Amino acid sequence: IPSVSSIVPESCLLIVVGLLVGGLIKGVGEKPPILKSDIFFLFLLPPIILDAGYFLPLRPFTENLGTILIFAVVGTLWNAFFLGGLMYAVCQLGGPGLNHIGLLANLLFGSIISAVDPVAVLAVFEEIHINELLHILVFGESLLNDAVTVVLYHLFEEFASFEQVTILDIILGFLSFFVVSLGGVLVGVIYGVIAAFTSRFTSHIRVIEPLFVFLYSYMAYLSAELFHLSGIMALIAAGVVMRPYVEANISHKSHTTIKYFLKMWSSVSETLIFIFLGVSTVAGHHYWNWTFVISTLFFCLIARVLGVLVLTWFINKFRIVKLTPKDQFIIAYGGLRGAIAFSLGYLLDYQHFGMRDMFLTAIITVIFFTVFVQGMTIRPLVDLLAVKKKQETKRSINEEIHTQFLDHLLTGIEDICGHYGHHHWKDKLNRFNKKYVKKCLIAGERSKEPQLIAFYHKMEMKQAIELVESGGIGKIPSAVSTVSIQNINPQTLPLERVLPALSKDKEEEIRKILRTNLQKTRQRLRSYNRHTLVADPYEEAWNQMLLRRQKARQLEQKMNNYLTVPAHKVDSPTMSRARIGSDPLAYEPKEDSENLPIITIDPASPQSPESVDLMSEEPKGCSGLPPSPEEDEEGLVMRVKEPSSPGTDDVFTPGNSDSPSNQRMLRCLSDPGPRPEPEEGEPFIPKGQ
Repeated sequence: IPSVSSIVPESCLLIVVGLLVGGLIKGVGEKPPILKSDIFFLFLLPPIILDAGYFLPLRPFTENLGTILIFAVVGTLWNAFFLGGLMYAVCQLGGPGLNHIGLLANLLFGSIISAVDPVAVLAVFEEIHINELLHILVFGESLLNDAVTVVLYHLFEEFASFEQVTILDIILGFLSFFVVSLGGVLVGVIYGVIAAFTSRFTSHIRVIEPLFVFLYSYMAYLSAELFHLSGIMALIAAGVVMRPYVEANISHKSHTTIKYFLKMWSSVSETLIFIFLGVSTVAGHHYWNWTFVISTLFFCLIARVLGVLVLTWFINKFRIVKLTPKDQFIIAYGGLRGAIAFSLGYLLDYQHFGMRDMFLTAIITVIFFTVFVQGMTIRPLVDLLAVKKKQETKRSINEEIHTQFLDHLLTGIEDICGHYGHHHWKDKLNRFNKKYVKKCLIAGERSKEPQLIAFYHKMEMKQAIELVESGGIGKIPSAVSTVSIQNINPQTLPLERVLPALSKDKEEEIRKILRTNLQKTRQRLRSYNRHTLVADPYEEAWNQMLLRRQKARQLEQKMNNYLTVPAHKVDSPTMSRARIGSDPLAYEPKEDSENLPIITIDPASPQSPESVDLMSEEPKGCSGLPPSPEEDEEGLVMRVKEPSSPGTDDVFTPGNSDSPSNQRMLRCLSDPGPRPEPEEGEPFIPKGQ
């Protein structure tokens, strides 16, 4: 009935079916079965978590890992303690029926009811097709908060049996969180690597390849649960680690088997869980207390909303893509509770917790409210708020290549800036994976790239075999050229080129090969660090010499630009006399004009002193010697600049113009004023120097 399924989520319908079945069994006079915790945790939960972990969208998950961890750890702790503390206050004020419930029992109840349930989130969020970011935030939180729930549950359960809880017990309980979470991840990684290594050697027995994936994943879950570690985190870690290597080793048929068997297995488990929830509601013992149940429901919603608002305000300070108020509403509204809370409540011991039935009644009420009310209203709210939906179409090869291109670009930018962000570490991990891990865990040529060429050879070989089998080449003699073949067997070309139809699996395989091979990781050169360079003893002196030489050339260039007019070629004595008459100081004698007379200039000439070329003329009194009477009468005398000998350095060899007064005058006259700032693209050392 499409009209019903578009309004009511599948999980709600399954709970209703369970309620009807339980009522029918009870009406007949039989005792309905109850969802026992062992059956739930050992047989029904692992397939759902493995399906989620094996097909986890790794890129959005890793990019938002910090946000997910804050919501999963800090958010769950906040919910548990906030709810437990307020419920303890309600019990103290609630009358004789609630006075006997202590603080530890309320904190235990808060830790059970505070965790978001992955089964309920998957059931609802996959139907409304919410965008990838919100889906991975809520679903990732529901997966990773398992470690917090397990730690708090076992902690408060142990504390309830203690006569007195010391500070040491609290510190050990805090440390146990790291042991449970990291221990679960470590167990999952170990089994994932073993599964990948085993799949190297299954090329001759393709039938049992899928079995290893299920076997090692389940062993990871059981091993983690055996030591009270987080089984859910072990399953996720195992699925994420083994998938890339296993899929490179196994056949395409085995890959299809794993994919559809996991989907079918998780769907069956999900269906059974929700039906059993309905049946257990009818069959279980209930103790209804209005104050306790309504307070639990109200404080659950308040704690969730406050936690999301405060944590998002903090997270948005560090996120580039901020979480909008719409996103915050969906995250808060999507905090659904489910069968994990029910099973943990069912595990409570009557001896230490005499109020177990009341706890279970409150838990079932919260589950039904979140699944029915929030689950049914979240779809119209998403449409009303115009929240971005998930793209149904797959990304094109063009988008995939540009995504990888941007990854490499950002890695390079981080390298240049010296800021080691997640792109840098991802690149390091990829290089380590490619260099060492793939060679150990992937068999044969498949560990070496490019796969693209291997796939092309495979297709060519297949076409050649098909051509031979069809008899297209067998009758043709080997010596006949292609031209004569066309003359012997003229073929009528089809009017339209018929493209071979590719199956979806084949297209996905080609897409995957193109995606992994069309963009190569750049080869990292040896990194430059100025602190590790070996000091050269001659380098400083050489730099000083270069700088002085450069300054001298710049000075000469300035004087040529500002103090002199370029000399013209002497064509004839008439032209020379004309030039001398117009501007005597600008005239520079050439080698072939030694026979020309020395020009004397009157000091009262209107020529400005800035036009005097100091490289070839000297004013009176600037040579460090007292002026002679002849020079006093003659005024300024032009002299030809003597060429320097070939072996001397014009920078370091002191000349007759190196006296302090001469240098002062030279600096005074040659300074043209403030120089414009060099442009951005201008080289430090000008060309040609």
